[in-house]
Amino acid sequence: MSSRSLSESSAWPSMTVLKLEGEGDDWRLHLEGEWSLSAIAQIEAQLQELPGGLHGTMICDWSRARAPALGTAWALLMRLHGLGSLEIRHSGDPPHFLQLLQKLAAERRAPPAAPEPPESVGWVGELGRSAVLQGRHAQGVLDFFGRILVVLGDAISRPRALRPSSLARHIYETGITAIPIVALIAFLISVIVAYLGAQQLSRFGADIFVVDLVTISVLREMGVLLTAIIVAGRSGSAFAAEIGTMQLNEETDALRAMGMNPIELLVVPRVLALVIALPLLTVIADAMGLAGGGLLSLLNLHIPLVQFTYRLREALAPTTFWAGLIKAPVFAILIAIVGTYRGMQVRESARELGRLTTVAVVQSIFFVILADALFAILFVQIDF
Repeated sequence: MSSRSLSESSAWPSMTVLKLEGEGDDWRLHLEGEWSLSAIAQIEAQLQELPGGLHGTMICDWSRARAPALGTAWALLMRLHGLGSLEIRHSGDPPHFLQLLQKLAAERRAPPAAPEPPESVGWVGELGRSAVLQGRHAQGVLDFFGRILVVLGDAISRPRALRPSSLARHIYETGITAIPIVALIAFLISVIVAYLGAQQLSRFGADIFVVDLVTISVLREMGVLLTAIIVAGRSGSAFAAEIGTMQLNEETDALRAMGMNPIELLVVPRVLALVIALPLLTVIADAMGLAGGGLLSLLNLHIPLVQFTYRLREALAPTTFWAGLIKAPVFAILIAIVGTYRGMQVRESARELGRLTTVAVVQSIFFVILADALFAILFVQIDF
């Protein structure tokens, strides 16, 4: 049996001693003295003196080690795993955390798993995966919408849950500040519609029906649809970006840690503000659209304002104005929910924030147009 003390050749004081003994093909390492973090420099120096290329079994005897710490035990394990193909065992009442450190060391040494080759599932498998993914998205949206309803239900007994100050601020940002762009776009689009309609109707001597064209198209469809698309690009993207930035900065996690509900603080005020603001913007867009049609009729078709107004009343049905206005709250709910939902999904990076903001705008516009098509079918069926 050979024995070697690693403290004798060291310049460190004999606080910690490593004694390596050979027992045939096996090895025994006696750990003696101080093994706290205060002796980490001395321990690391002695560990470097251990010979390499060892084989067999290494038994570490902890019976004489005083106050072993995580750092010193980890340094020992890292050095022993670098000596050679050794089987490491411990005896003599090793520290309780040694098992955890051994597991971490084993995971660190394990080679990375080779990526599994992609399975060739064909178009049927891809269709199934897509269906499952869309089903999960739908479930997430329903859960999100349900949490909004819970907050609204709680507001019946606790009105402060609606956050009046936050609601007023979002009405200003989504409604009042959007008036100039909504009014301008509605005015210009109605001028274009009136001009193109006049070109076609003048061939048949039916210039007066330009008033009918502008009135019905603006009040039933274009006023609310153009307003919703503008708001989706303007406010829907803002909702996703604002909430997404808070997600990246972990502000929503901080709200939860303080016992606050992010749905109540961030989502519900935005949804309610848009439900209030979009119908009002639609009324402004209708008025500006009719003004644009009237101006074009006066300048291009020489239809006086009095005659334009009289024909406008003739073209109006009792449901024409309401057919457009009823859609506005529905469009507002779709835009607000998509924007806030995508914002709450942001994780990890600014790139993900940009991607989900784009997704929010595209999906908002898609759902608005889809809902408008469904409204058109419904109105035809009920003769509205």
